[in-house]
Amino acid sequence: MNIIEIIFIGVGLASDACSVSICKGLCMNKLSIYKMIVISLWFSIFQFIMPLIGYYFGNYIGSNIKVYSHIICFILLVLLGINMIRESNSIENDITDSISIKEMFILSIVTSIDALSVGITFSLLSLNIFISCLIIFIVTFILSCIGIKVGYKFGSKYKSKAQIIGGLILVIIGIKFII
Repeated sequence: MNIIEIIFIGVGLASDACSVSICKGLCMNKLSIYKMIVISLWFSIFQFIMPLIGYYFGNYIGSNIKVYSHIICFILLVLLGINMIRESNSIENDITDSISIKEMFILSIVTSIDALSVGITFSLLSLNIFISCLIIFIVTFILSCIGIKVGYKFGSKYKSKAQIIGGLILVIIGIKFII
């Protein structure tokens, strides 16, 4: 897997965080750089950690599944992508611009759970997991900052589009594995 593919996976994974960031931006009366950085860091850190957990879990369950790795990668990525597309219209309306530890922890877990599955997929491939997670971290941080700005500037017009695009990217990369 090359760096461009990892960036695209990062974009796909970050789409949930970007969607929630748009909602956070919608709730801001005044754009706060401090809140933008804190929110983006929360999402980015979890997008870094979850693939690591998935990667080590995938290594733990053993090399028995490596024979079927391309099929498993295809299934996981396509299912994640379809799920993201399906959920694109159900973004929660009760998101506030709060950066409380409780709220950010919950939102960070929810937006990064798909990264756990991607980490399992990464365990089936030969790649540097730390570089891959760092790329995902950077992509998530940038897209979360952009999401907050978009939400603040343009309102609810782009909420579900980010998640649909992210889902399509994961499906396309999944199809690449099966081909």
